[in-house]
Amino acid sequence: MSEKIAFIGVGNMGNPMAENLLKAGNKIKVFDVSKDMLAKAKKKNLETVDSIEDLINHEISIVVTMLPEGKHSKEIYLGDSGIINKVQKNCLLIDCSTIDIETSKEIGKAANDKGILMIDAPVSGGVMGAQKATLNIMVGGSKEAFDKALPFLKVMGKNIYHAGEIGSGNGAKICNNMSLGITMIAASESLMLAKRLNIDIKKVHEIMKNASGNSWPISVYPPLPGLIDGSPSNNNYKPGFSAGMMNKDLKLANECAKNVSADTPLGSMALDIYSKFCEEGNSSKDFSAISKVIGGNAWDYPIE
Repeated sequence: MSEKIAFIGVGNMGNPMAENLLKAGNKIKVFDVSKDMLAKAKKKNLETVDSIEDLINHEISIVVTMLPEGKHSKEIYLGDSGIINKVQKNCLLIDCSTIDIETSKEIGKAANDKGILMIDAPVSGGVMGAQKATLNIMVGGSKEAFDKALPFLKVMGKNIYHAGEIGSGNGAKICNNMSLGITMIAASESLMLAKRLNIDIKKVHEIMKNASGNSWPISVYPPLPGLIDGSPSNNNYKPGFSAGMMNKDLKLANECAKNVSADTPLGSMALDIYSKFCEEGNSSKDFSAISKVIGGNAWDYPIE
């Protein structure tokens, strides 16, 4: 497997994803609007360019995008100098951004109308997952597009799921992250309650990992320091997945719920909690830092 790949968006997630594609023997060129991100990419031996115009040419066989919001994906793909009007018909488009379903479908239809294969393929697993190539990747698109993309998705992730037609990948991701946002708050409340009860927090954590109260935030990504090595809570909440991005995903989930008349009261409450947290200046912290405002200032009780 050796393809010429254009990768747009080499931030905290995109950078290691592009690096893994490079390590697999592909030729990679990358672009990001952030000069700092491009500088970091250069340090990983990724070839950088200064503009989209310098990135997309007839030799490119795959384009991967990892962008913050739907408006960015729409501009990159459908704007005046959009990718869809530049690539060859045999080029595969992979949008790993987590965006609203309607925008994903709009971009996918534009690609399909030109005979270009495209998938939406948002990821879950945070920076650690991107670095270790253990991401969960949720894919929307035709079976033909999925099959063509699969070898490259396997380079970036461990568990690859074909959720359905274009837009289904983002739909699945939005549902997953609504649950993740809720369970991170639940894990924080449970562990903070244990601290208030003056029970050994490490013992409670061990019990929960092996009992019915287990969840991904408990077993893999605990919101309190001193429980699992490598988690952001042990690194002053340097983001693997920021509170701002979680807030964005919860907004997407609540918008989806309204569009289909689904009642999601816990999702709505989680959005309120994260919105307030971000408004107080915490957007750039890891989303597990929500524990700092959960439990009635239980941080008065330091972990031994």
